Amino acid sequence: RSRERRAPAVLMMAEAQLCGLQDEITCSVCLDTLTDPVTIPCGHSFCLKCLTDCWDQSQECSCPQCRHTFTTRPELNRNTLLNEVIKKLKKTTLSSPPPQNYTGPVDVECDFCTGEKFRAVKSCLTCPASYCQTHLQPHCEVATLKHHKLIDPDRNLNDKLCEKHQKSLEIFCKTDDSCIYTVVQMGLVLRI
Repeated sequence: RSRERRAPAVLMMAEAQLCGLQDEITCSVCLDTLTDPVTIPCGHSFCLKCLTDCWDQSQECSCPQCRHTFTTRPELNRNTLLNEVIKKLKKTTLSSPPPQNYTGPVDVECDFCTGEKFRAVKSCLTCPASYCQTHLQPHCEVATLKHHKLIDPDRNLNDKLCEKHQKSLEIFCKTDDSCIYTVVQMGLVLRI
């Protein structure tokens, strides 16, 4: 593949990864973004061409992913919903400027990258740390991390902590000129 054609696919995968859709839009046969996606009775989706080629070269029709074997060759119907999602991701990715992966002088860098630092795409007030697309992934997938407060990248995360309690600021009361944040302890929710 040429670099020009590969770049949008890489950008779309990165954007899909942020949305938690990377597995859903990737064909497990060619490992690329689905093209003419079809869904078979076991629920897995593949490129029409990839699945047709697999089944044409084999004695039996089985799912390339879960290995479920079908007694008769299933009719392949295009998954129009999945196809529309992929089209929209492509359109969004192609219409937005390509992200700069490495940090520049004004960018916030990822706190977890080693060596060359990647540009942070989000900062977490709960952790507090800044994350590139790759290191942000657990915050999208792990149940306990999904509840963390993510904001646009911010290099001054310590300024967003209460000096007295070292907790992330959630609300500031102008009347009392004081910070209010939630403390969850032994099942009780307290406002301090």
